[in-house]
Amino acid sequence: MALSEFELIKRYFFQSARAFGVNMGIGDDCALLSVPENKVLAVSMDTLVGGIHFPRNADPELIAERALRVNLSDLAAMGAEPLWFTLGLTMPKADEQWLEGFSRGLFACADQYNIALVGGDTTRGPLAITIQVHGAVEQDYAFMRGNARVGDVIYVTDQLGNAAAALAVIRQELSVGKSAFSYFMQHYYRPVPRLKEAKLLRGITHCAIDVSDGLLADLGHICEESGVGAKVDIERVPVSTALNKVAEAEQIANWALGGGDDYQLCFTVPQAKMAKVEQLIADGKLNATAIGEIVKGGDVTCLLDGEPYEPSRRGYSHFDRA
Repeated sequence: MALSEFELIKRYFFQSARAFGVNMGIGDDCALLSVPENKVLAVSMDTLVGGIHFPRNADPELIAERALRVNLSDLAAMGAEPLWFTLGLTMPKADEQWLEGFSRGLFACADQYNIALVGGDTTRGPLAITIQVHGAVEQDYAFMRGNARVGDVIYVTDQLGNAAAALAVIRQELSVGKSAFSYFMQHYYRPVPRLKEAKLLRGITHCAIDVSDGLLADLGHICEESGVGAKVDIERVPVSTALNKVAEAEQIANWALGGGDDYQLCFTVPQAKMAKVEQLIADGKLNATAIGEIVKGGDVTCLLDGEPYEPSRRGYSHFDRA
């Protein structure tokens, strides 16, 4: 006998939410939540659709982790700390084996990042996952896309391009060995939301974005909101050793600049505060690389050996194929 909606929720998604500020979690018409004192609420929502944002036949545990992690990345991009999230789950049928894996991955990730599920909805239809995350940040420390200024140095955390390579492997456009396969899949399904890095950067940067649609596309959003331009030195964009082993330089550059799904932080730092960032890097507390500068104008320009360079793709658009 098929599970009813309420049985499904109770069996796979009900937890006694004892997280901060949860006065009433799952089980009523609304959750009742208390926002931390002297902070503002940061709210973001993403929908991941089967066959577009992840393979439909992927491990449900990994699907759940990816879905929550990419939303947590939005909180990092605002400098906010995670508090609660809601889940909207649409699926063709109530497959208990699939739900078991999905809920296991979801709560493993939620526990890791100390965020509580406080509500949501389930319905029947094509596989899709909508997660809304809630976090808190002091107003003066919030990172905003519109706060970049001419002369700021542009940084990115960790490395870019690994998720794009993973997608090429998933699509059977790239063949790699077992070790590289595991490495790239880890980056695709379990991207690390840069919450620790965001915490370190409070008071140093006031402008950041997470790299979800591609470095150049997302940096372009900063430029548009701030009314500035940017120059990026391609040779300084950090990529992994694994990436260098499986592709040629031009392909690597295209993945790193326009591949997306990396969920690294791209942030800008005033010249006067560069020393603080460089000290965090030197102390091993922050893995970040300076890749360019905010300039006058409105375009994002790439440079290779000091000369203008135009990559074949600048980023992902949800309606490219519409």
